[in-house]
Amino acid sequence: MLIRVVVPVGALLLLATLSGCNRKKSSGDVVARVNGKAILRSEVDKYFNNQTAGTPQKPSGEAATSLRLNILRELIDNEIMTQRAEKLGLLATDAEVDNKLTEIKAPYTAEEFDRRLKDKSLTVEDFKLDLRRNLTVQKVLNKEVTSKISISDADISAYYNERKAEFNLIEPQYHLAQILITAQPNAQVGNLKNSKAQNEGDARAKAQMIMNRLESGEEFASVAMNYSEDAQTANNGGDMGFAPESSLKTMSTQEPATRDAILRLKPGETSGILPVSAGRQVLGYRIVKLLGKEPAGQRDLSDPRVQQTIREQLRDRREQLLKAAYYETVRDEARVENYLAQEVLKSVK
Repeated sequence: MLIRVVVPVGALLLLATLSGCNRKKSSGDVVARVNGKAILRSEVDKYFNNQTAGTPQKPSGEAATSLRLNILRELIDNEIMTQRAEKLGLLATDAEVDNKLTEIKAPYTAEEFDRRLKDKSLTVEDFKLDLRRNLTVQKVLNKEVTSKISISDADISAYYNERKAEFNLIEPQYHLAQILITAQPNAQVGNLKNSKAQNEGDARAKAQMIMNRLESGEEFASVAMNYSEDAQTANNGGDMGFAPESSLKTMSTQEPATRDAILRLKPGETSGILPVSAGRQVLGYRIVKLLGKEPAGQRDLSDPRVQQTIREQLRDRREQLLKAAYYETVRDEARVENYLAQEVLKSVK
């Protein structure tokens, strides 16, 4: 189970820098204080509107109050971490923010990037404030937590011996990636180009365009991130993870073309354009790449891939635990006054 330790408000949480808010008493505009630093009701409302934008109906009543309390808790945590960073001299610099912004903007044209900001009611300065907060929090966690984690060979060996059966593959495993194009607009699509086919003909033309790019030497993962309409895999380059050979057999009646194409591929090879259909109705198209294939059998501890897998699992587990403990510690050290929570309690009759 992953423990949430970085607390973004919606897709883009902004770091708010406030001044002139050192009054000792709360007012209607101040919903919390962190070591005397005020958090305003307008901030909570701003993020509430951002999170609920585009939803058919905004939450109301207790559901809305609960969401506002959660947003405020996240704003409080962000302020605690920002103050911690200031004490440690770890606030993100202008150069670091500008470099990160350039990196994020790289896949887009200027018009595309501006449109995405506009869709979220954000300005470039808003976005840069969010980047500064993210970079600042990461610098604190890297110094206070991540840099102190060490995984020894003995740790890896003990993990392997306790879970040796996990490394015994009872059947071949196929490591797959895909680029999916749907024949109908998909509201959940989040590829970098915000590219969505509108109908079956549009999907077929888009699939051919993608195939042309791949045949011209563009990297599969990059094309997937830019154009794939699979909401689950587009963001990680189309990577679907490992699939046991038996799962491919279930495709024999549903998608025989996809199954046969995968079984013919060698590691590193890409299929042609494969139809995705239900009966005679074409739902879209996909292009599949076989990233690798693992034969059945026991994987030994001497296998570098086994060691790397264990090391990453142990590091991730330890990092999440330590980050959670770190957040609890810095919260305990902070003086927090949550006036919104007090208002909610007083409203109970």
